[in-house]
Amino acid sequence: MTKLLVTLIRSTNSARKNQIANVEALGLRKIGDAALHENNPAVQGMIHKVSHLVKVKEVEVEEAAE
Repeated sequence: MTKLLVTLIRSTNSARKNQIANVEALGLRKIGDAALHENNPAVQGMIHKVSHLVKVKEVEVEEAAE
């Protein structure tokens, strides 16, 4: 399963309100903060809106067999 590691690399000081809301919805507050999210269309849309503020990396995550 692939997940997306999203890292805030630029400040939201000069960003629009909807961009700030997307950054907060992604769980990012300060520069350097990172969050792991499922790779789905909703998250991809939020990342697209703030692509100039964040860095995205695909990460392979192994789930434990239960």
